[in-house]
Amino acid sequence: MAQSEVRYCTTVDGVRIAYSVEGTGPALIVPPFFLESFSTHSMLPELQAFLDRLAEGRTLIRWDRRNTGLSQHGVSWPTDTVPRDLEAVMNAVGHDGFSICGMMNSGWYAIDAAVRWPDRVDRIALVETFPCAQVPMSRESVEAMATLARANWDVGAQVYADLTTRSQHPEQAKLMAQVFIKSVDGDTAADAVMWGYDHIDVRDKLGSIACPTLILHRSDDTLYPVAIAQEMAQTIPHSRFIQLEGNVCHPFLGDFEPILNALDAFFPKEQLTAESASRSGVTTILFTDLVGHTEMMRRLGDDRGRDVLREHERITRETLKGHGGAEVKTMGDGFMASFGSVTSAMGCAIALQRAFASHTESMPEPLHVRVGLNAGEPIEEDGDLFGATVILASRIAAKAGAGEILVPDTVRGLLSGKQFLFTDRGEFVPKGFDDAVRLYEVRWHE
Repeated sequence: MAQSEVRYCTTVDGVRIAYSVEGTGPALIVPPFFLESFSTHSMLPELQAFLDRLAEGRTLIRWDRRNTGLSQHGVSWPTDTVPRDLEAVMNAVGHDGFSICGMMNSGWYAIDAAVRWPDRVDRIALVETFPCAQVPMSRESVEAMATLARANWDVGAQVYADLTTRSQHPEQAKLMAQVFIKSVDGDTAADAVMWGYDHIDVRDKLGSIACPTLILHRSDDTLYPVAIAQEMAQTIPHSRFIQLEGNVCHPFLGDFEPILNALDAFFPKEQLTAESASRSGVTTILFTDLVGHTEMMRRLGDDRGRDVLREHERITRETLKGHGGAEVKTMGDGFMASFGSVTSAMGCAIALQRAFASHTESMPEPLHVRVGLNAGEPIEEDGDLFGATVILASRIAAKAGAGEILVPDTVRGLLSGKQFLFTDRGEFVPKGFDDAVRLYEVRWHE
């Protein structure tokens, strides 16, 4: 994600709010998770990587609360301060519909917005969050933190960061404290946490949320117990709850790949065509193949076999759409797709295997697929893709077993620094090629 361009808008009570708009595609609002400014997000590499992924195929919108970061300071905190600030940003951006990803302290922003503006908010995600500030912490604790912030903000900021981060990620806790110090002063921090404790309670609005809602929460979160998320899921009408492994309350720390995969599949994104993907530079090609297709059709017969194939097609197409993939063509028992991002392609491959594994656990007829990827510059003609990049991707897919994802060393290199796990599968010489290709299996079960 490129360096943010700072824009300004004005609230109904005359406060100047700083915000940024990046990328193209459906609008996704990511509110501040605590007291940080969007201008400081790059100070936290894990958070920046998290946001980069969310920004793929979407218009990413961030803003600074009043008295914070680049927004106007020294102004009042009315009861509806956050809705006023958010509404000004939504009006300035001007999209027809918005998705909102509420994380940690900002989950209630998403809940309030979904009920306040049902015609403008299309869907929300609630990640490691809560509907009432008085549930996870006592008033005595919050008052003590506010007192410390006023007395010594350098120490107070570190305590705030340590509360959620230090035990598992001490180095990130140090960086996070600097983010808070750069974004607000001690008095503002104290005012903000006390305001939050007194005003954040949207439990009575949960039953009125009409839009699709995704709730993600780690099972052993020590700050925000998973029972909070379970209660929200039981109350919100159109909600889906996914409980994940882990004990870190920051979504962008620890193993955040499952969270990103779920968010990436839930929030809409701009769909690429094969032609636009090929024009964007390096294109990632993904092939799938349904293992045992011929035997299944012989065993089940045409009618029942076709029903199973329709389920295979539904899962594949929904997953491709959720990860920004362009379906190039289907071969009956498999698909060829293209992606403008190798990270999105890999996320899609993993999501496919997980979706088919989940199907197989719950349905009488198993679905096992093999997946192969390759990246390069294919030839585009009449909506189809050709050339060595495509052929090699097909050859790689054919080498995979049921439930496996195979990639060449070039794709592994492009994913360097990402949180994917690889196992070396050795070299092979693809049919029609002179040189050997080293393959890696992508471990998606972890």
